[in-house]
Amino acid sequence: MTKLGYYPGCSLEGTASDYGISVRRMARALGWELQEIEDWNCCGATAAHQTNHLLALSLPARDLALAEEQGITELLVPCAACFSRLVHANKAMQQDPETAREINDIIEMNYRGTVSVLNLIEALQKYAMPDIAGKVQRNLSGLKVACYYGCLLLRPPKYTEFDDAEQPSSMEDIVRALGAEPLDWPFKTECCGAGLSMSNTGAVVDLTHKILENARHHGARVIAVACPMCHSNLDMRQLDVSRRYGKYNIPILFLSQLVGLALGVSEKELGLKKHFVKATSIIR
Repeated sequence: MTKLGYYPGCSLEGTASDYGISVRRMARALGWELQEIEDWNCCGATAAHQTNHLLALSLPARDLALAEEQGITELLVPCAACFSRLVHANKAMQQDPETAREINDIIEMNYRGTVSVLNLIEALQKYAMPDIAGKVQRNLSGLKVACYYGCLLLRPPKYTEFDDAEQPSSMEDIVRALGAEPLDWPFKTECCGAGLSMSNTGAVVDLTHKILENARHHGARVIAVACPMCHSNLDMRQLDVSRRYGKYNIPILFLSQLVGLALGVSEKELGLKKHFVKATSIIR
């Protein structure tokens, strides 16, 4: 059995609870054991890193130190924003002894830099491929999937060191192994404007429209994501986009939900009923 540390972060226990539900259920279907960090705290995304550099490092560093204390060597962080913050803190402390000493003084712990941080795509690549094809129970043949990475999984590449920042392909490999058809489309790393959701909603609606339109133009039946903020924009804002630009009805699935469906997990168990754009047509 694959055993991984698990950091849900705030979103997966709140506004993106469907993501958290589906990650845990997918993990069970794959035979993974997830060890949630005890006493974890918010990683600071997105407010802390915009206001205080030391706070932005200290918050995720405490989570890493707790994981290390609890014997975790590999930590699954499904939220792209949390992944970004934990990777930044990890690299900063591993590469700069002075920064490590300063942060350890702040958190009153002694993190030695032994934890490896994995996003959901990395974990699936490492521990589900290539055997996942043999576990598929639902036929996804002909399902055209637009894999959407967004910003935080890939950038800045010197920290994430994950796939190609301009032409990623690892999510497509997973979708292909499930039997579906990943699309070659140019907007898979374009920003959806999630950081401006409250302050400049009009710009976000416009950015979201461009992504949805490009996915539809390339024949997408569904868009797969691995970021709660991207999911929120592409799913929840489709109504606003439709009012301004014409009707859209493209289901937005977390990658964990798509994997779970392929493995035979039910719609209810994966939290699909929580979405604004229903995936009923895809299920059928």
